Amino acid sequence: MEANTRSTGRLPAAFLTPGSSSFMDFLTDHSPEMLPGNRSLPPVQGAFEAPHGTTIVAAAFPGGVVLAGDRRATMGNMIAQRDMQKVFPADEYSAVGIAGTAGLAIEMVKLFQLELEHFEKVEGATLSLEGKANRLSTMIRGNLSMAMQGLAVVPLFAGYDVDREKGRIFSYDVTGGRSEERGYAATGSGSLFARGSMKKLYRDDLTEEQALTLVVQALYDAADDDSATGGPDLARRLFPIVTVITDEGFRKLTDEESSAVARSVVDRRLQEPDGPRAALL
Repeated sequence: MEANTRSTGRLPAAFLTPGSSSFMDFLTDHSPEMLPGNRSLPPVQGAFEAPHGTTIVAAAFPGGVVLAGDRRATMGNMIAQRDMQKVFPADEYSAVGIAGTAGLAIEMVKLFQLELEHFEKVEGATLSLEGKANRLSTMIRGNLSMAMQGLAVVPLFAGYDVDREKGRIFSYDVTGGRSEERGYAATGSGSLFARGSMKKLYRDDLTEEQALTLVVQALYDAADDDSATGGPDLARRLFPIVTVITDEGFRKLTDEESSAVARSVVDRRLQEPDGPRAALL
């Protein structure tokens, strides 16, 4: 499929053949070995550990959605990385947070970004948010053989739906099964604790600032009970990656902004270690 520009100056026939606007379909037809899920793994004897990303959380608010992740990657019982980035823009109005095998997850995100960009260039229009969620589902399903060998990728997808004028959140399982979440969601090893935290604190009328605080509170609670989730690291100045998607597009909080939110949560926890409490009735 390589272009031989020195001899003819023309692109290979694969690039000139009409077909689907999906870059994944293009690779499947012309170079399937390049797809992550089609690569064969070398034989391994004994236990094998790969770096894993952990907890991702999301919360919707009137006007948009917040997607955030902690910074820790683990390899077995060891901390493999303290400053991993797990939340990435998918396009102007959506973002994806990764949990699972770190190397495969990052590769999948890059391929997803390329998939959306390729569609936009071919069709001259962007996919709907529903369409983006479906494309990601297909990519996860394509990684099923890897997941069955222990190299699973379970992302969380969120974005602003310009047609419905609201933020939406989609969660997945390792087979590519997709579910739209109502209000909030979490994935990764600390998701059980993060989801429990948000369940008690979430409201439909949160402001953007309150939604930002909510996701950081949830990550703090996850780190409090899950050793694979990293909480705010004041000594190393490492704070959660927090992003906001509204009708103005994707925005990642600066280090100063995420630091301010995280420090306010930590300061409150010094007085109330268990965090804010929901009303009993």
